[in-house]
Amino acid sequence: MAGADEEIQAGERALSALDYSEAYKHFDKASKADPKNPVAWFGKAEAALGLPKMEADEILSFYKKAVELEPEQPQFLEALASFSMDMGRFNDAETFYNKAAEVDAENAAYYWSEFAVNYKAKAPVAMEQFLDDKTRDMIAQKALTYALKAIALTKDDAKRLLQ
Repeated sequence: MAGADEEIQAGERALSALDYSEAYKHFDKASKADPKNPVAWFGKAEAALGLPKMEADEILSFYKKAVELEPEQPQFLEALASFSMDMGRFNDAETFYNKAAEVDAENAAYYWSEFAVNYKAKAPVAMEQFLDDKTRDMIAQKALTYALKAIALTKDDAKRLLQ
């Protein structure tokens, strides 16, 4: 039986070839061989994205396990944030993007801008049944706050510049 590292390597090769089913099998074996290996859990989540029958909550649990095992890995946090956003879990996404920005301060603007753009695009769709002018404004305000944060501009400076 191959060890976790060998299974991870095989999973990464399969994932590169877009063979999600094969990749998932390898990452699953790796996560069973070494349950404390965050790369195995992250790979399992990434491969699971390509499997139509995989439940979103299960994929989410794989990402969360990777983050639990390696909480300072910005790639894991960003992927968890992005997936949370796709699921409509906006508060969780915001938390994970902020954590990624905290642990990877050099690239913080990237995480904040990604949150701003995705939130502005996805929140109105998810909140469609509750979407009134006040809710639209709330969404735009939060997205704008993060966009300004990403470019290191205060609200007052933005107002001054836009006049």
